[in-house]
Amino acid sequence: MMEALVTGAAGGIGFELTRQLATRGVRVIAACRNPGPELPRLDDVRVESGIDLATDVGVEDLAARLAATTLDLAILNAGLLERDAIDTLDRDAAARIRAQFEINALSPLRLAALLLPNLAPGAKLALITSRMGSIADNGSGGYYGYRMSKAALNAAARSLAIDLAPRGITVVLLHPGFVRTRMTGGRGDVEPAEAATRLLARIDEATPATSGQFLHADGSGLPW
Repeated sequence: MMEALVTGAAGGIGFELTRQLATRGVRVIAACRNPGPELPRLDDVRVESGIDLATDVGVEDLAARLAATTLDLAILNAGLLERDAIDTLDRDAAARIRAQFEINALSPLRLAALLLPNLAPGAKLALITSRMGSIADNGSGGYYGYRMSKAALNAAARSLAIDLAPRGITVVLLHPGFVRTRMTGGRGDVEPAEAATRLLARIDEATPATSGQFLHADGSGLPW
């Protein structure tokens, strides 16, 4: 049976990715800080709670819990969005930007490295990014920490695709769309269930030849 990891699995896109994978018959390890009421009710889901991926301890804790687990798919979805503006870049804002770098860029990179022994030959590593990490696509400014941290994640994904190719691991870098979640304040034009369906379709069709591409969940390419 296929085994998958999903981080940030308690709500929004992460919950839907977990639920839809489980309905396919995939054994899912759902990592989160607080599972809430819905996640533990899913069948064939192993919940790993109390995981704070904004910290080194949390990243290492999750890797340790998975020490004996072989993964066919890892979806690193956990993220943080703050609305940093140029006229509010004080010391508190700088701390928020650092926090976004920790969870949006450093955490998935460290997890990818720590989980290498767990990834089966031919496994897929999916990183949930954002088109807000695109420098070429930035036409509205602001959101400094989120944009910068997702651009850093995009750069890491390209290097991961190169470095993991000899191991037969495909790296999938995906923007989910503007999804109605708590992160977006309930705004957006896509529901989490639809976004998860699209993301899984892109993961399904990914091959070593497409590893490291920056894609929208609808399948279109995005500029760096």
